[in-house]
Amino acid sequence: MTQTLITNIAYGLTGDAAGSRFSGALRIKDGIITAIGALTPEAEDSIVDAAGCVVTPGLVNTHHHLFQSVLKAVPEGMNAPLDLWLKHVPYTYWPLIDTEILRTSAQIGLTELILSGATTVCDHHYVFCDRYDYDPAQVLFDTAAEFGLRFVLARGGMTKGRPFDDPGIPLPPLETLDQFLTQTARAADRWHQTGPTAMTKLAVAPTTPTFNVLASELPLIASFARDKGLRLHAHLSENKTYVDYTQSLYGLRPVPWLAQQDWLGPDVWFAHLVECTPDELRLLAETGTGMAHCPQANARLGSGIAPAVALAAAGGCVSLAVDGAGANEAADMGAALYRDFALHRSQNGPEACTAETVLHWASESGARMLGFENLGRIAVGQQADLCLFDLGHPRNMGLHDPALAPVITGAATVKHSFVAGNRLVVDGQIPGLDLMDLGERARSAVAMLKAKRAQCAT
Repeated sequence: MTQTLITNIAYGLTGDAAGSRFSGALRIKDGIITAIGALTPEAEDSIVDAAGCVVTPGLVNTHHHLFQSVLKAVPEGMNAPLDLWLKHVPYTYWPLIDTEILRTSAQIGLTELILSGATTVCDHHYVFCDRYDYDPAQVLFDTAAEFGLRFVLARGGMTKGRPFDDPGIPLPPLETLDQFLTQTARAADRWHQTGPTAMTKLAVAPTTPTFNVLASELPLIASFARDKGLRLHAHLSENKTYVDYTQSLYGLRPVPWLAQQDWLGPDVWFAHLVECTPDELRLLAETGTGMAHCPQANARLGSGIAPAVALAAAGGCVSLAVDGAGANEAADMGAALYRDFALHRSQNGPEACTAETVLHWASESGARMLGFENLGRIAVGQQADLCLFDLGHPRNMGLHDPALAPVITGAATVKHSFVAGNRLVVDGQIPGLDLMDLGERARSAVAMLKAKRAQCAT
């Protein structure tokens, strides 16, 4: 039995929808929160002092692309809108990423996320191809396990490529539908866990329904996922191009079109959903279909601000996502929390979105969207995934309500964090991680990608 007592909690946020707070102490036994309040230390307790910290649930990132952590600030995509960015960044560089580059990229991304509060990460990896001599799923699950965080692989893929008007763009990484379903089933059999203590999960996640699979394949994919007890995920309505393309082919906007394909429901969540009408939002809310809200990447690419506030007001499900670092160089949870808080207020007024609401989206709501039980909220009986955010930095000085610091100061910094009661961050460091070595490997990976790209261009 392991037992930890977190003491001197002055600023605690539970992560629930009401924005509830707590103080005092918190005890963890065997990965579960067993008591909160005025607690007396026991002989078995390992003591962690929360003085000078804000205590929250561990943060849940519901949509990421870890392979893009070595594709930050690619010049051709730096000032490009989404469609050009896709062409010049992920669809140009994906064939050049070998197993070591992917491993390094995943380590960079997970380090960013963990040190800014993430304890659960969903990675939407959509590059699977027989031209690779390695299995990306294996690399990603292994890397996540080395860190000790909860990990969901949204196993992507495509049976048809998105057309680009440039013969220099590599051919897309295609699979047949049978290959996609067979490999997804094998990954699920190996890594998908159920129950309240699950550490790894798998979702069925074709890249984009509108562009990357045939309409006739969508109901088959949905049926496959539900037969396996897996959730469905994809990109959707990230910009107007998605809407125009879907309407031109099928005569419907994306959300009602997917309703016809059995692709809405409480077991489905979509990344982005920037371009949604009020009727589409009502349909999403009525069916329990979730939004992985990516405020930073949508802003960075000029795509717009997703109507997350409107979806939540309609009773819909909203979570927070960082998205890939190739379109979002500050790929950490602290930056995402603040952008979410600020962008909706800039668009809809200061009462549109509270700091407590943003934290709820980034914790309990996100955990529920990914299918994790007893996760994302600080309460007795819940899994002990927790973050202690350091208030000692100058940006946090002078706050009249320090409890809001992780959301409103724009750069959440973790002092300690836990996953199922196990230490993830200790005194601001990830145990066993050599940041200098990771930095050297990151520079080497970028240099190698540049050299490979130059060779391909000649």
